[in-house]
Amino acid sequence: MATATKTYEYAVRDAGGALVSGTLEASSEAAVVSRLKGMGYAPVSLQEKKTSGLNTEISLPGSDRVSMKDLAVMSRQFATMVGAGLSLLRSLAILAEQSESKGLQKALADVRSRVEAGSSLSDGLTAHPKVFPPLMTNMVRAGEVGGFLDTVLLQIAESFEAEVKLRAKIKSAMTYPVVVFVMAILAVIGMLIFIVPVFTGMFADLGADLPTPTKVLVGLSSVMTKGAPVLLVLGVAGAVAWSRYKTHARVRDVVDPLKLKLPVFGNLFRKVAISRFTRNLGTMVACGVPILQSLEIVGQAAGNVVIQRATDDVAESVRQGRTISGPLAQHPVFPAMVVQMLAVGEDTGAVDSMLHKISDFYDQEVESTTEALTSLIEPLMIAVLGSVIGAMIVALYMPIFTVFNAIQ
Repeated sequence: MATATKTYEYAVRDAGGALVSGTLEASSEAAVVSRLKGMGYAPVSLQEKKTSGLNTEISLPGSDRVSMKDLAVMSRQFATMVGAGLSLLRSLAILAEQSESKGLQKALADVRSRVEAGSSLSDGLTAHPKVFPPLMTNMVRAGEVGGFLDTVLLQIAESFEAEVKLRAKIKSAMTYPVVVFVMAILAVIGMLIFIVPVFTGMFADLGADLPTPTKVLVGLSSVMTKGAPVLLVLGVAGAVAWSRYKTHARVRDVVDPLKLKLPVFGNLFRKVAISRFTRNLGTMVACGVPILQSLEIVGQAAGNVVIQRATDDVAESVRQGRTISGPLAQHPVFPAMVVQMLAVGEDTGAVDSMLHKISDFYDQEVESTTEALTSLIEPLMIAVLGSVIGAMIVALYMPIFTVFNAIQ
């Protein structure tokens, strides 16, 4: 449980004797004084800042969210400061002050207070599981024990940066088709609600029998016009239910395997999962985290239950003294190349290096796949959108053509 923090206003003298003022968040006045002294300041005055009424800071939902990019930037800055010889307390204080994420600021301030009270850095990070993932906390613990914390922090930064880059590639591949799909849905709904009813009145005045496509379109318009509020409520309820239950085991057991079997995007999802799995496992093994602990953490962070099941089989194989690559060959999600390269890494004693090579290869594969998908989907989505709108327009004008033919 995080320690409650308060905001303190301070005035200090710097090394040149100049008066400097500002605010800091900490659990107590003693923690503020200690932090200021650690930064090389001489405290002059200190008092708690009272916030009430209009002075109370308003927090919007999601404003405290810490992104992977925030963690990547923080880890690289942390590694630079520790490598330059700065103490943990001073490094954490600087990071907490300059971070752009409010949630990360609060977490780092609390971690600093815990370290100042005698806890280890890894224990302080573990107290904030929603901010610092187990991958990071266990690697930091290994770095503390081995005495190479700056190296570990640098590897964490590189791993997070690679993850951020990977997610950006996926977004670039998904953004265009999603935008076009949403535009197509909105266009169809708009025509059904606002345009088709106008033509329906004209068709009623004509009194002629409508063609089958027009009847279908008029029926859809009637359903959409009368049931739009209900459909809207059902859509919002479905979105809320999905956001709440998408991480449940039963839902993932059904959805995750389907992701890998999708006709267009399944191959991309598989490459992303393999890249994430090999990169995280290679980083943790290189940092000296025990292999069983690494497999457990990597399996949970894989993002797909199919990869997690394969990781569980690998962990059981390692417990029984067998190889890592053997169980992977039993899971079709892993290509033969991955299994063979990992087997070579085990034979040569360079598992971490081989895992990073596999990850680099699949990062490049993800990039080429996203480019191919983008070039394929753009004309495909335009054709689909044009076909849907065109079919609706033809269905609307078919009765008019029928009347003209009857007059002639």
